[in-house]
Amino acid sequence: MAVFVGADLSDYVFSGIGGNTVPSRLMEEFAMKETQDLFPTRLERKLGMFERIDPVVHSEGDQRKGPLSEAELDEFDRKGFLSFEGFFDEDEMEAFLQELRDYESDEDLKLSEGTILEPGKQEIRSIFGIHEVSERFSRLTRDPRLLAMVQQILGGDAYIHQSRINYKPGFKGKGFDWHSDFETWHSEDGMPRMRSVSCSIILTENGEFNGPLMLVPGSHHYFVPCVGRTPEDNYKESLKSQDIGVPDDASLRDLMLKGDIEAPKGPVGSLVMFECNTLHGSNINMSCWPRSNLFFVYNSVENTLHDPYCGNRPRPEFLANRKDWRPLTPAE
Repeated sequence: MAVFVGADLSDYVFSGIGGNTVPSRLMEEFAMKETQDLFPTRLERKLGMFERIDPVVHSEGDQRKGPLSEAELDEFDRKGFLSFEGFFDEDEMEAFLQELRDYESDEDLKLSEGTILEPGKQEIRSIFGIHEVSERFSRLTRDPRLLAMVQQILGGDAYIHQSRINYKPGFKGKGFDWHSDFETWHSEDGMPRMRSVSCSIILTENGEFNGPLMLVPGSHHYFVPCVGRTPEDNYKESLKSQDIGVPDDASLRDLMLKGDIEAPKGPVGSLVMFECNTLHGSNINMSCWPRSNLFFVYNSVENTLHDPYCGNRPRPEFLANRKDWRPLTPAE
């Protein structure tokens, strides 16, 4: 059922039978907004990148007041990410680290659909839906400090679209190609607009040699359409090695020359918050030191998923939450 808030219905022509009347022009506009693809991608021919049409910081007026200062909001708007060294105490993280170690030796977990292994190996690459696997991680998604910053950026309530742990064991951990999360979530999950933010919590120290997260400052101001139709069940390959949904070299070069590359590093408990369209990736881990990061993806309750814009069937629930869009409330 469609609900129209604040519409002046006097300007619309009504049609229908008996009491079942609807404003036809309003319905047409609503349907257009619901189905129109504002970010075409995964086509056979290359489209040029274009400037974003959505705000970066969605809060206005009193909503902007919160734990993030105006200077931090401006930095997030400009760069597309914020980093906080030692946001959580290492002591706070110890229980999460122990759970992480337990998962690495859990053979049943390795067999679950939400666990992605390195190509041709038995090492874990990613565990998706971690907040549904673990009550401890579920509570962390509702940490009052995190949630307040997320609501300040998104301009209101949010729910978890996706959660995961990305592993990179020493000597063996593979990299992640440059990509915009929003490009994938829009095309393959039906996320309509850029109103989502990721929180990456460092679970093992991230240094310059063990494949830290790299981001392109300012890249979130542009949407880069990608070339190539999306195969059905593309996620089964893309989560191991991504070929579809990767920006072209010319666009990447242009954005890197404008914004450079930054790799926030820090000890256990550090935090990186980045906008859903910020281009990011990471190198292979050639060091002996493992690198594991936890990701929570928060999406605005006003930005819930449509059918995938690529035309395929929706991806599994562990990749794109379609069942529970209730606003998160702070954990006590």
